[in-house]
Amino acid sequence: MDLKDVIRYEADRIDAEMRRDLAETVGVAPLLAEILEYGLFSGGKRVRPLLTVLCSRLCGRDDEQLYRLAAAFEYLHAATLFHDDVIDHADTRRGRMSVVKRYGRDGAILAGDFLHAQAMAMVGHHGGVDALAVFAEATRGMVNGEFLQMDQCCRADLSEDDYYSIIRGKTALLIGAACQIGVMFAGGDDRYRSALRAYGLNLGSAFQVIDDLLDYQGDSHHTGKAVGNDLAEGKVTLPLILALQQAGEKERAEVAALIQDEGRRGESFAVVTRFIEQFGGYQLARRQAEQLAANAVTALEPFRRSVDDQSLHILVQLVQYVIGRRK
Repeated sequence: MDLKDVIRYEADRIDAEMRRDLAETVGVAPLLAEILEYGLFSGGKRVRPLLTVLCSRLCGRDDEQLYRLAAAFEYLHAATLFHDDVIDHADTRRGRMSVVKRYGRDGAILAGDFLHAQAMAMVGHHGGVDALAVFAEATRGMVNGEFLQMDQCCRADLSEDDYYSIIRGKTALLIGAACQIGVMFAGGDDRYRSALRAYGLNLGSAFQVIDDLLDYQGDSHHTGKAVGNDLAEGKVTLPLILALQQAGEKERAEVAALIQDEGRRGESFAVVTRFIEQFGGYQLARRQAEQLAANAVTALEPFRRSVDDQSLHILVQLVQYVIGRRK
């Protein structure tokens, strides 16, 4: 099977496991059940749980319990999307109304809280205390990353180090945890845990850099969301950071003024886009994403002689998918 077939097949298995888990959960209110159905099963490639499955297989374990554990990562990911759309006042997600737009703030927040609790319970039950500690660390990191981003809002002098601290928390830690917990579930040793965590952290960072590029260069028909959201919200991301580093003092000052003026940010997208293009921000950011992708592949070196060539091959293909994605 090629990557698309693998993703589709595994996503179906993960979806079936989530439906089974929710059906077994007693006393779910009808409105909550409706929100979960709408928010959980509206598409998505299930990459985070897929990583848990692949990393466990790579270390020698593959059973039905693995899918219940892996589903916890989709629950937590969905919870963060529900909450992100509340914070960002987002009207759309994956090409249709966001949960907050359809069900309101209370529904989105409470459904996200439910999924978070359900995810923690599943990891604790199927992965054990050590896996739950890793999962909790990733959750804390995501929240901290959001606060770091809030603190750095509208800062034209945001450094690359600050940017990477933000995306490590927001995105990379959960992907790293998905890989690491897969190894732990299979009983893999510390060397394998370290290697696959490094793979996940680099993959997650590359994913977020590409995501930030798509917010400027993407096609809303493919991405399912409008371009320019980051700029409108005062989020300074890597393409703009790198362009600002290359620009002269006058150009930097002009763009900084646009970023800091909330009333002008929404209408200044075309100006900032041209600025990033002029000073090579897109090309430089993509180069960094490609280096992160290369680091992820290098981290797989301990598994080059693995008996499970297929899982290893898919992990490499996922890196290539992230770098080439359009949505």
